[in-house]
Amino acid sequence: GPGLGLTAVPAALAELRARREELSGRIREEEAERGRLQGRIWALTERLARTSESLARHLVARGELDRTIAETEAAYGKILENSQTLLDVLKEELGNASKASEP
Repeated sequence: GPGLGLTAVPAALAELRARREELSGRIREEEAERGRLQGRIWALTERLARTSESLARHLVARGELDRTIAETEAAYGKILENSQTLLDVLKEELGNASKASEP
């Protein structure tokens, strides 16, 4: 059939411009949304970095406490052991001394 008449061109252009305007509106909305999302990502990235640094410091501090606790428990155990040995030796010495002083 015959093609578009010249008189139809302005109406076709108006239709194309309307579609373009609609697209421009969507593009503005999506760019705004992308900006908001990037802002949230930035904020979360900052929080993640701070939390990771804090976690690393706390893990180191806990490791140092674990070591101190273990060393203190070991030293205390040795002290108790040595005290018991000392008491045993003293008891034995006292026993010997009382036997020696018997008539």
